Amino acid sequence: MTRPDTSRPMKLLVVDDSTVVRRVVERNMKRSRFGEIRLACNGREALAVFDQFQPDVVTLDITMPEMDGLTTVEILRQKKTSAIILIISALADRSTAVEALKRGAHGFLLKPITPESLHLAIEDLLNN
Repeated sequence: MTRPDTSRPMKLLVVDDSTVVRRVVERNMKRSRFGEIRLACNGREALAVFDQFQPDVVTLDITMPEMDGLTTVEILRQKKTSAIILIISALADRSTAVEALKRGAHGFLLKPITPESLHLAIEDLLNN
C-alpha cells in the first residue's frame, strides 16, 4: 500500500450520518496534521466528495442511509487509491470489523470515541 505524504498538511474526509460524530471528529482533527477537512453524511455523498477532494485519510461509519460503509470501502478500494480508511462504528461484533478489513479498510475504531482514541488510531495507521 502506498502511504500518503505526511510531511505536508493532509486532507481528511469524515463520513458519518450523525452530525454530532462528524463535528466531534472534525473538531478534534483540526488541531492535528490535517490542513483541510471535508464532511459527508453517507457513502454516496462520500464518493462524490472523495473524487473531487482526494483525501489522504477517510473516517467512515458502517451503518448509514443510501450507501453503507462496507460498500463505500469496497468502491474506494476499486479506485486504487492510497487513502487510508478508518472505520468508526458502534457495531461491536468481530465479524463486522473483519469484513470491513477484508474489503479494504485499514483500521477499526469502536464508538463512542474519545479524542485520544481517535488521534491514536489515525497516527497508528499513518505510521505503520
